[in-house]
Amino acid sequence: MKIGIVSDTHDLLRPEVLAELEDCGAILHAGDISSPGILAGLREIAPVYAVRGNNDRDWDDPLPLVLDLELAGLRIAMAHKKKDLPGDLSVFDLAVTGHTHRYAEARLTGEKRTLLLNPGCCGPRLFRQPVTMAKVTVGEDGWKAERIDIPQGEKEAAPPVPGRDIRRQIEAVMSGTRKGLSPEEIAKKHRMDPALAEQIARLYLTHPGVTADGIMTKMGL
Repeated sequence: MKIGIVSDTHDLLRPEVLAELEDCGAILHAGDISSPGILAGLREIAPVYAVRGNNDRDWDDPLPLVLDLELAGLRIAMAHKKKDLPGDLSVFDLAVTGHTHRYAEARLTGEKRTLLLNPGCCGPRLFRQPVTMAKVTVGEDGWKAERIDIPQGEKEAAPPVPGRDIRRQIEAVMSGTRKGLSPEEIAKKHRMDPALAEQIARLYLTHPGVTADGIMTKMGL
């Protein structure tokens, strides 16, 4: 059995992601879905298990913050943020999180050697970060996780990121966004790359409470 693992779709279901999920018997979504229509689209492929992200708070039928489930003989814990996972992960085979928009795998010590997995972001691309998801394949000889990189078109080329003044530009976008200005207005006012202003604004809006340092970290700076 194959289990597709996605996160941070932010209201975008890429055709390439759907194609990768076609051979999966179940799909895990680690939050920041943004609208129920995303889950409806995924359910046309396979049963979906999803948790609530920080951008999924206003749904009529709220999603759980944490899931503890068993699939294909694997015990799995899932939460959007790592801090919301159960305190003792040693009883799980797989622990899934999202939120950071960065693919990551780590084996935790313990009898099961739990795999902590973040599939990254397969929604709108942020800055230089790759678009990724994961698959877990369970067979007679055990199971393994695989990173899947989703190609981006030319229209998604990352905007240039200036070096020394990037903090100033991030703070300008944050301030302008709080005042209700659009990314285009902010870019024109501060003579910024419009694509860069739009991506900073999106990151600021989708991660309430994030600081300029936090945005720089998510940009890989």
